[in-house]
Amino acid sequence: MGSSRGAAARIAGFLGDVGSRGLQAALATLNMAGLAGRPAAEILSALVEHFCPEGGSIDEGIARDAFMETVIDLADAGVTDMANLTSEQMRTVLELYVAHTIEDRIYNDVGIKGVEVPSDINAAEAVRDQLHDFILGGVADAFSEAAIDFAAIDSTALGQTIDRIYQAAFDILEALGEEESQK
Repeated sequence: MGSSRGAAARIAGFLGDVGSRGLQAALATLNMAGLAGRPAAEILSALVEHFCPEGGSIDEGIARDAFMETVIDLADAGVTDMANLTSEQMRTVLELYVAHTIEDRIYNDVGIKGVEVPSDINAAEAVRDQLHDFILGGVADAFSEAAIDFAAIDSTALGQTIDRIYQAAFDILEALGEEESQK
């Protein structure tokens, strides 16, 4: 999941820049200052190429799809004003992104390995919703343990932190899955 990890680090770096220098300055760094004042979904949609460059690999496709799913979820999560992001909202953006990348990786693996899913659309949607909630909970737990300080984000250590979050999220999911299978 190298593409997703790299994108997560770029997203976190941008959010940290917004937190420390302000939205206008963070966008100016990317030659996109004209986006200041626009809704969060519009700003982030315009930044997809910066965070998740187009490519041909499955990992790059997962990174892009997960980012676009995150943008769609932001309004429901209460993230609508990029100029006044709280640390909690920054964390929410990253949690959603990481959860979507893990979810997309699982869906890809299900498709490749031919795992049987319910044929009833309502049952399939229920499984998908449960999986999403399960993954988001594991990712939230991993972020809680990481305790990222967006006001003093260090770009060098950020990649290592993101790697630890992915590993911790996968570890939590694996442990919960094993616990569930023993019931």
